[in-house]
Amino acid sequence: MSKTVFKPRRAFILAAGYGTRLRPYTDHCPKPMVKVGGRSLIWRILDKLVAESVTEAVVNLHYKSEMLQDHLDEYCAKQPGGKKLILHYSYEPTLLDTGGGVRKVLPVFHDEAFFVIAGDALWTDPAGGERVLARLARLWDSKTMDILTLMQPLSRMALTGGTGDYDFRANGRVERNHDKQGAYMWTNIRLNTPEIYREAPEGAFSFLTLMDRAQKQGRLIALEHEGDWHHISSPRDLEAVQAAFEEEERGKAAS
Repeated sequence: MSKTVFKPRRAFILAAGYGTRLRPYTDHCPKPMVKVGGRSLIWRILDKLVAESVTEAVVNLHYKSEMLQDHLDEYCAKQPGGKKLILHYSYEPTLLDTGGGVRKVLPVFHDEAFFVIAGDALWTDPAGGERVLARLARLWDSKTMDILTLMQPLSRMALTGGTGDYDFRANGRVERNHDKQGAYMWTNIRLNTPEIYREAPEGAFSFLTLMDRAQKQGRLIALEHEGDWHHISSPRDLEAVQAAFEEEERGKAAS
């Protein structure tokens, strides 16, 4: 009998930060609104959620919150009939970090696993292969994991470079490399259970504390990304990625 594939219906997008390392670009707009290939980073994320039939997403807001909310409202207004993504906004007067922001709105997710994605995440699905979010959903198993996340090999990060956050161990488990000498960078793209947040304190805290706990319990599982994922942490990174996307578009137009 074939296994029923879990279909996540909800997501959380981390979009409250200042994006200070990307100045001067982020002096004028939040980092998720920065465009690559003529489309903002956060609109690209929403496109991928819609492709997986996700119906609700929460976006946390702080820096230039009205500008970002208007940008997201514009996306919703342009959605065609059929697949509709409803957005909820969580304004943070004081930043709650990557864990506290999710915990603040935990009731939205009920008891189902949900996607969490950084609002500046930029990735491409492998050519001719399975989409990243579909792959996470297909391999999700609540009996054996609390977090299923995506790791990018540093060997495939020529455009931006990266830091060696993790190494793989047996059976898809990963171990954090505190010296940043690992072979993989964490993408901040994941499926996780709501339960892992319920034991966390209210207020600001890093999601890495939950990853460390899941790692110790053997319930942090990862997949190696088979496509590109770009760590855009400086103007130079952004310009390199923008140039690569423009070159790809020129190649498509010429073919």
